[in-house]
Amino acid sequence: MIIRKSPAEIEAMKEAGRVSAKVLREVGARVRPGVSTLELDELAEALIRAEGGIPAFKGYGGFPGSICASVNEQIVHGIPSAGVVLQDGDIISIDTGAIVDGWVGDNAWTYAVGRISPEKQRLLDVTEKCMWAGLEAARPGNHLGDIGHAVQSIAEAEGFGVVREYVGHGIGRDMHEDPNVPNFGHRHTGVKLEAGMVLAIEPMINLGTHKTRQMPDGWLVCTRDGLPSAHFEKTVAITEDGPVVLTCKEGHRRPV
Repeated sequence: MIIRKSPAEIEAMKEAGRVSAKVLREVGARVRPGVSTLELDELAEALIRAEGGIPAFKGYGGFPGSICASVNEQIVHGIPSAGVVLQDGDIISIDTGAIVDGWVGDNAWTYAVGRISPEKQRLLDVTEKCMWAGLEAARPGNHLGDIGHAVQSIAEAEGFGVVREYVGHGIGRDMHEDPNVPNFGHRHTGVKLEAGMVLAIEPMINLGTHKTRQMPDGWLVCTRDGLPSAHFEKTVAITEDGPVVLTCKEGHRRPV
């Protein structure tokens, strides 16, 4: 069941979004060679709690971290570890979530560690472009397939693979609500979008094939061919006036 939010509820969700976005920016600013993903995780938890929030990921389904930290060929759900130390030329996807007053904000960004290769930079640029295109399509009267098509058409035109098994989702008082939001699809298909829906739109794009492999810890997902992957995500409310990004700085709420 899709839970539509009232304008007042969407307004309330902006605080969880603000905290999640602030934490992601500040943790991302600490990304550099020599830093462990556990250090980034500890920083994220401290920042979330300092803002009066609760880490949304910690303990969720047994997940041990406050962030997901996925490096290079790792697509999503990387568990932070003191043994994973960032190296020059890596890329890292950091996914943060905060609960504030019972509402959840969820967002992710993929960062360059030091100097990265041109192909990795192109992957980051294209995946971010895919995210903004998906957000732009989150309008009343469109369909879920319009979001997926917007993402897929950009990624595949660049020769990249679009992950199929892991998708975006509805969000509200629960981190994962209906509907699922695939990053692939056909225009004018799927659930019709209506004002009051709040979605986490999160393209996961691979440099090579779209195929994935689940790692033995039951959480981490990697590309099957070992090539890098990028992940960008924002929480967006669908309103009568168009999409409103909730995980952002104040005054920067609409897709550009």
